[in-house]
Amino acid sequence: MEAQEKVKPTLKNVLLAQMRNTHTNEDWFVPVNIAVKDLTPEQAQWTDGKGNHSIGQLVSHLAFWNRNQLAKFKGEKPEEFSGNNDETFTSYTKESWTALTAKLDKVLSDWEKAIESADEKKLEEWYGTIASLSTHNAYHTGQIVVVRKAQGSWKK
Repeated sequence: MEAQEKVKPTLKNVLLAQMRNTHTNEDWFVPVNIAVKDLTPEQAQWTDGKGNHSIGQLVSHLAFWNRNQLAKFKGEKPEEFSGNNDETFTSYTKESWTALTAKLDKVLSDWEKAIESADEKKLEEWYGTIASLSTHNAYHTGQIVVVRKAQGSWKK
């Protein structure tokens, strides 16, 4: 773990650091971009046969919830959602793997830009949701690493 640059803590830079650490910055834990790097569609589809999610399903779930909350943050209408969280894990196919990882990377980059450009008042209204979203991202990224270890595709 490397020492982080000392920056005066503000709500904006704390939330931005959390989002970046779950997206691209390897700090205390593996970010999602490293967790899914170099995975084949077949590896992304693999399950342990015990009812646990595949990596593709986890990435689908993360992409959905990050898009959903970003739309709300921007004042846009989020995509349709039945209210059944299980459905957020299922919109993944072997053929869509590359597009799905690109979609997750883009929405996380868009979150970073949205946080950077937001004013303090907006961040004060949304800090709990953004912090929870980052924690949610870290949690499922940890699951992705565990799945990779179980399948033997984790070479870190």
